[in-house]
Amino acid sequence: MSRAQCPRCLRPQSHCLCELIPQLDSRTRVLLLQHPSEVNHALNTARLAALGLKNAELRVGETFDDLDVLLNPPGYQARLLFPGDDAQLIETPSSSEGSQPWLLVVPDGTWRKARKLLHLNPLLAQLPRVTLAPGAVSRYRLRKAPGPGALSTLEAIVQTLDILEAPHSFTPLLRPFEALIEGQIAAMGHDTFQRNHGQT
Repeated sequence: MSRAQCPRCLRPQSHCLCELIPQLDSRTRVLLLQHPSEVNHALNTARLAALGLKNAELRVGETFDDLDVLLNPPGYQARLLFPGDDAQLIETPSSSEGSQPWLLVVPDGTWRKARKLLHLNPLLAQLPRVTLAPGAVSRYRLRKAPGPGALSTLEAIVQTLDILEAPHSFTPLLRPFEALIEGQIAAMGHDTFQRNHGQT
């Protein structure tokens, strides 16, 4: 028999994260486009981001029929958070820049699945790309990152918003993420964690 599930955070009721999820305002609007394979992932950090940000929306699918509408909300300029040769480094906006806030479009999935989302949705590939500075370190200690600067979707959003909306901090969004990681470490046992994931 399956365990009762929280309908909001989709975690088992015994491990519900809702008390840790903040409700943060942001000038930036965040649109998360999640590949269906990520929905049942143990962490599902895109859902945590969508729940913790009032100005965010989560859509699940491989293609999105209303993408043109989603990418053009009145008063915003869309940017795709995804690395690429033409991606601009995200920097703190200067007062001289345009006052129009960003619609930050974030594909959520493995790198292969995220690239597939861009391939299947040409409107995404046409957006101006932005990326974070290299060298960021993920807090996800249970998985070896595929390369330097590889962050979870939630971590990438937090770092981006911290830059765009400084000095406002979006670190509270990471609380449920860190609780999930601590829960996984506790479930495997400290010795097992140290043996498999401890620093050498």
